[in-house]
Amino acid sequence: QKKLNSYFYDSVKSLVMLIEARDHYTLGHSEAVAYYAEKIALRMGIDPQTVDHFKRIVLLHDIGKVGVRDNILLKPEHLNSSEWDIIKTHPVLGEQILKPMINDPTMLAIVRNHHERVDGKGYPDGLTKTQIPLLVAIVTVADSYDAMTSNRAYRQALSKEQAMEQLINNRGSQFHPDVVDT
Repeated sequence: QKKLNSYFYDSVKSLVMLIEARDHYTLGHSEAVAYYAEKIALRMGIDPQTVDHFKRIVLLHDIGKVGVRDNILLKPEHLNSSEWDIIKTHPVLGEQILKPMINDPTMLAIVRNHHERVDGKGYPDGLTKTQIPLLVAIVTVADSYDAMTSNRAYRQALSKEQAMEQLINNRGSQFHPDVVDT
């Protein structure tokens, strides 16, 4: 069972690498997010065995982008509202891709809800602080930090200090306060 589980994650990780290879700006993003999320979770006292499983799922958080057309995913300028609506489908697509293979609602929530916001203005479900599981809130911060500190087609990376300032400024509105503090 353990060998089969490892094979599954390795196979899906290869698919994630394929997705990231489509856009050189996001190459390595999933690994970086998993690294940051693991460090935050351990500092917050989450059981190491849970963190190990969590880190594997975090690697898959953007797997739904496989269903987003290249002309939107790779667009070098800001997206219009209809294009944003398409991008916002990637968490639900990711959940649908993984659901037949992962029977853990908490881990599926990581994929589905990693763009939720504490103030309820996130997507796809508009969850608020009390509805967002802590592991999901950790991924949101890790994902946002890596995105802010990475170059994108439409903007230059922020410095680590600028990204931390953004996390602090959005503590309690976009980001879970305890995760930002950690």
